Amino acid sequence: MTTFDKVYEAVKLIPEGSVATYGQIAEAIGNKRLSRVVGYALHGNPQPGVIPCHRVVKRDGEVSSAFAFGGANRQVELLKGEGVTFVDATHVNMDAHCVRALPMIL
Repeated sequence: MTTFDKVYEAVKLIPEGSVATYGQIAEAIGNKRLSRVVGYALHGNPQPGVIPCHRVVKRDGEVSSAFAFGGANRQVELLKGEGVTFVDATHVNMDAHCVRALPMIL
């Protein structure tokens, strides 16, 4: 399984209505220093309808300005459609919606 495959498997574990950070995904695939690699993998998501990359946000809850599938506004729309709340126009309410842990993908 490639690193990108591991990223995709970890992202699939984020429940609807929840988010995880790039760092949490990196930690779940075994190396917390791979946050940027997680971003690269998600930018090239081969199955946008299956792999919910819109559920991955920056550590402060900010959506990605480079969201590959319609921009930041689209990411906000997708998250709000799942019931995710925001503290402002671009930051998810992390206390309410951030997953606390993801299982390791090895």
